[in-house]
Amino acid sequence: MSNYLGIATVTATLQRMLQQSVQMDVEGARVTTNRPENTGGTPETGISIYLYHLKRNTSLGNADMPPRQRKGELTKRNQLPIDLYYLLSCYGNEIELEPQRLLGSAIRTLEDRAVLSSQMIRETVNDPSYPFLANSDLSEQIEMIRAEFVPVSTDELSKVWSVFFQTPYVLSVIYKITVVVLDGEEPAMVALPIRDRSLNAWAFSKQPTIDFVMSTEGRYQPIFTHSTLLIRGKMLANANASIRIGGVEVAPGTVQDQEITLALTLVPPEALRPGVQGLQVIHGQRLERGSTNSPMQERVESNVAPFVLRPGIKEVNLLDGSGTDDEPRDAEVEVVTDVRVGQDQRVILILNEQTSLQPAAYIFNAQPRNNNTVRLIFSLKAIKNSNYLVRIQVDGAESLCQIDSDRHSPTFDQYISPTITIP
Repeated sequence: MSNYLGIATVTATLQRMLQQSVQMDVEGARVTTNRPENTGGTPETGISIYLYHLKRNTSLGNADMPPRQRKGELTKRNQLPIDLYYLLSCYGNEIELEPQRLLGSAIRTLEDRAVLSSQMIRETVNDPSYPFLANSDLSEQIEMIRAEFVPVSTDELSKVWSVFFQTPYVLSVIYKITVVVLDGEEPAMVALPIRDRSLNAWAFSKQPTIDFVMSTEGRYQPIFTHSTLLIRGKMLANANASIRIGGVEVAPGTVQDQEITLALTLVPPEALRPGVQGLQVIHGQRLERGSTNSPMQERVESNVAPFVLRPGIKEVNLLDGSGTDDEPRDAEVEVVTDVRVGQDQRVILILNEQTSLQPAAYIFNAQPRNNNTVRLIFSLKAIKNSNYLVRIQVDGAESLCQIDSDRHSPTFDQYISPTITIP
């Protein structure tokens, strides 16, 4: 198995091996990894090794199947076995038959040393000429790496030259290097082995079922962090009943077979998020384990029931503002909520001008956040200077505006807060 340097390491190993051979057979010959080009005039004597194609190795076709556990987690790193196809092109003085001598030397070397051994690969990696291969681990690969001559027709070889290079043909052959197994770097997870096996028997527990969750103030009333939830369903009663919400479990208030109440003030504040929340009823029952008589806990979980938790606005602060006369303003506004907003939750600020004459309305996105927070910052651009009602929307859950209930007030039955003034 190899990391991403495996392909380059094979090319360098071939270059180093052929260089040691051909320089003894043809004086001044050099082995390069350059693309075959039409150099014109008298080309440099030597061999060009060019990787022009690769294919998935069919004999190890199942090696790249991602092994996963039932939950989809990788149990080992992904692998891809590939074969590399190289074009060996020979250049030199045709009168002295240098291309043919170079080709003969290369073929002899690749037949004599067809297997690229771990020792050859290690020597290449440690060669000062290849400092960029220092982190290669191809030498640790278990599968053998070998060179194979690929017989091709004149027509196939001419297609390679005309499609890939579009330069005049020179004496060349094709070799296949098989097989290089590239490893992925995504970390895998393997569970611990089963520590013990035992046979237990107990009566099938009745699974609680939640039909719906609502506020105790009414089914269509909004739910806030200070609300009390009414959970309706079947088979909810249990001596060890608990409620799972926001990743934590809390003890409910009243528990009946078809109804449970839960005050959200009992839930740790850091567990709640505005938007859609999931809720489960958990039943626990202590049982006796078969052979060891040690108690074990059976837990029966209900279905997950959703409800929408609306954010509440505690403060609205104008942090900064610019603009003069009647020109549009730029401002920065801070909104403090009564529930933590997740780092990745989508938050928008909604402003509605407090006027009955063509009121202006604006929507602004919150600035990026580095953590879960109750303080949200919004950058306002080109906004009219006026008084505005303020709302926020977090993943679709919208805060509410307060309505004036004073019958003697000039704003009776109108929205009056929260507000902000853009001077």
